[in-house]
Amino acid sequence: MTGGAAVSVDEALTRAHRDGWGQVLAVTVHLARDLDLAEECVQEAYASAVTAWGRDGVPRNPVAWLTTAAKRRAVDAARRERVLRAKLPLLVERGEWAPDEPEPDPESASADGVRDERLRLLFLCCHPALSPDAQIALTLRLACGVSTADIARLLLVSDAAVSARLTRAKRKISLARIPYRVPTAGELPDRLGAVLTVVHLIFTAGHTAPSGSSLSRPALADEAVRLARTLRELAPREPEVRGLLALLLVTDARRRTRTDESGRPLRLADQDRSQWDRAAIAEARALILECLSEGRPGRFALQAAIASLHAEAPTFEDTDWAQIVRLYDHLLVVWPSPVVALNRAVAVAEAGAPAQALAEVDDLERGGGLRAYAYLHAVKAHLLERQGRSVEAAAAYGRASELSANEVESRFLAELGERAAGDLGEAAGRIEGGIGGATSPDR
Repeated sequence: MTGGAAVSVDEALTRAHRDGWGQVLAVTVHLARDLDLAEECVQEAYASAVTAWGRDGVPRNPVAWLTTAAKRRAVDAARRERVLRAKLPLLVERGEWAPDEPEPDPESASADGVRDERLRLLFLCCHPALSPDAQIALTLRLACGVSTADIARLLLVSDAAVSARLTRAKRKISLARIPYRVPTAGELPDRLGAVLTVVHLIFTAGHTAPSGSSLSRPALADEAVRLARTLRELAPREPEVRGLLALLLVTDARRRTRTDESGRPLRLADQDRSQWDRAAIAEARALILECLSEGRPGRFALQAAIASLHAEAPTFEDTDWAQIVRLYDHLLVVWPSPVVALNRAVAVAEAGAPAQALAEVDDLERGGGLRAYAYLHAVKAHLLERQGRSVEAAAAYGRASELSANEVESRFLAELGERAAGDLGEAAGRIEGGIGGATSPDR
């Protein structure tokens, strides 16, 4: 049982869900060979922990306990109802684990074994037979344990739309008999783009949690970086793999300085740059230079280059905003997106044209696609405040606060609105890297 300071069952379960859901499910899918059964077994394991841990205390390794509990339920269900033998042809190819072989044991698996299971699950979720929207939703739900509501916020769609995507994706996996394995070298190009996108989304959900009482979910961000490194081993010559790894490294390099001691967010201009991870920034820079030297950089390499300019500037004021605008221009060609356009507007304002930037944000708002997007209203509030339009700025900050489901971020935006309403002076909109930097899935 747990040593040291006592941890409540609720706290332990919350941490285990946040940090271990994907690992528990990946191992359980390997045994169950059926996504719905595996997810049901994992949910039952978490439910049973409430009683068991309340009675016996929180185990020293909660994720291992949950993995074992879910594994046992999967094996029992398979044996009892012969689900394993019935479903095996749908998910296992010749040469993979068969019913007569010993069952894989997650408790004795190596770190590489766990990693391989997570990659298998990731590539299953990103099979080209599934639509891109379904790939993203399925990966976030199954591989990361992100709630349906949080996925909806990340993708800017309704909860019902996400639920429908998940149901259709699971049905398609079953009907199409999609194999549960890492693709061969010949299959990799068709699968890689989707996998890179979802790893980016995993990192985004870790960098700024879609909801909850903490600004970030470090375990998700760490998992995304690990997956990006593994993908680089799998496809070392793919520029966008290097671009993604560079983007995650240079963004995560600021982790320690994103909040103050009380957990309140700090704007990029207020962060202590001496505390940034210079080794990660240097590694990212080398990867970026490799990508750019090969010509025709993709979306991740360009986002990484933008983030690198922020990271390498000695001060916020020394940032090369003109170069960042040019990079956003290239990014809009490679990856047209209204949120990329929104971030570009932030750079335009910092480069000396705040009125032009506000006009661009107004156009984006009229377009309707970002009307419920908290960061659009935060950017608009900042630009209004710079023009001395404090009343309008306060209203925009208030709207941004209402739309943000992250409690820490919501409070921060509300404070900025109160300050704008009180006309207390200093402009308050320099949220890191142009509202969220280059880490969002859609910007």
